[in-house]
Amino acid sequence: MSKTEVVVYANQDILAAAAAARLVTRLVDVQAAKGSASLVLTGGGTGIAVLSELQASSARDAIDWSRLDIYWGDERFVPADSDERNEKQAREALLDHVPLDPKRVHAIAPSDGEFGDDVDAAAAAYAEVLASQAGPEDHGDVPSFDIMLLGLGGEGHTASVFPESPAVYETERSVVAVRNCPKPPPTRVSLTLPAIRRAQDVWLLTAGEAKADAVALALAGAGEVQLPVAGARGHRRTLWLLDRAAAGKLTKVYQPPTA
Repeated sequence: MSKTEVVVYANQDILAAAAAARLVTRLVDVQAAKGSASLVLTGGGTGIAVLSELQASSARDAIDWSRLDIYWGDERFVPADSDERNEKQAREALLDHVPLDPKRVHAIAPSDGEFGDDVDAAAAAYAEVLASQAGPEDHGDVPSFDIMLLGLGGEGHTASVFPESPAVYETERSVVAVRNCPKPPPTRVSLTLPAIRRAQDVWLLTAGEAKADAVALALAGAGEVQLPVAGARGHRRTLWLLDRAAAGKLTKVYQPPTA
């Protein structure tokens, strides 16, 4: 039975540091239990701040980086050297500073990569990557990711699944091309909500007053078509890691003790 937990921190800096510490503990536990682990990264200010905190922490050495698979929940379809690219931001914040196995870093193709500017081909190729990494125990074409990090927008999008967009209605494909995003850059590649729900743990990281309405609506049971983040649930656990501002409109029913 999947469970939902909410933890509130004083501010974004404390949130990022605490999330990094949680990440170390969880990855070490997973690796101890089954030998390897998988982590899905997100972009955005809070997501990248968590990676920076992890890079700066001596506890990072507790993780066996050679036995970690890295994926992305979505990617801006821009050139490889663009500062807007989630992969580039993640590499600068953490990935280039730890001894990962390059074969286990599964990036989404950039717009100047092997598929050129064909975003549909890039999405289809990433779906094939996921399928190739799924085992019989996963019962499908998406791995059961151990941890998926996600952010959310003030209007309720997560990954690059936006309210009432074609992506939010997708039930068959694991990865889709996304066009005409309401925030730049407009063209992206994203995991779909069914693929996101294949993760054992989904961690939703967000800070700031601008996110408070979306957080409150999602935890109150809003529909995923109007509020896609409401459909981002982990198979085992959904963990909301918020700062006080983002948690500001939660009712007492959902308001946990402040950590």
